[in-house]
Amino acid sequence: MTKRFENKIVAITGGTEGIGLATARLFANEGARVYVTGRRQDRLDEAVGEIGNGAVGVQGDASNLADLDQLYDRIRRDYGRLDVVFANAGVSEIEPRPLGTITEDSFDRLFGLNVRGLLFTVQKALPLLSSGGAVVLNGSVAGSKGIPGQSLYNASKAAVRSFARSWTSDLKERGIRVNVVSPSGTETRPMRSYLDARPGVEDVLKQLVPMGRLGQPEEIARAVLFLASNESSYVAGVELFVDGGSLAV
Repeated sequence: MTKRFENKIVAITGGTEGIGLATARLFANEGARVYVTGRRQDRLDEAVGEIGNGAVGVQGDASNLADLDQLYDRIRRDYGRLDVVFANAGVSEIEPRPLGTITEDSFDRLFGLNVRGLLFTVQKALPLLSSGGAVVLNGSVAGSKGIPGQSLYNASKAAVRSFARSWTSDLKERGIRVNVVSPSGTETRPMRSYLDARPGVEDVLKQLVPMGRLGQPEEIARAVLFLASNESSYVAGVELFVDGGSLAV
């Protein structure tokens, strides 16, 4: 049986853990040649071993444009084309920063990766992207909510949603579809560390989700694969919430 992404070339930023790693594994299981980025070489090596199917790790920070060039230069040398980009790398605030306490450093950190880095992740991929290719951006339910103390993160994810609308129009002549996957709270290592340090917060989060639990990285990953596949060939410019119904209900 032919796999959905047989011989497709896929690039994923922030692919060494959580949603990025889970997505990379699923793409590889479906026959894709996967390139992942990560800041730490040791973790990147571990992730490549977990992904399998000839996955390649390229060390780098998605907010660093030279590192993005290094990623795409490697793909250009190896295959000369790219079929799917999952702009996944992102960061959030560990501690709440309500208006009045926001610093320049915190602004630059969040917008530098979540907005600037994501924009150039996609723009620098364009010369390699095949006609009819797919771009999936990692958003968040936070882009549609006013979570207190998180205005920088909320706004950065709202920008991601806006990018998908505009880029769908910009790239329509090439048949490149741009969509957003927007999770709610997901069981990742940073999320677990955050919740374990704040007793009671997990219960509150679960009460906000009709399904009564956190999401699993694999559940988000399956939505990414759908948006990148031919199964969603008539889906463009959308934001797919993978949030257990927390926004809809």
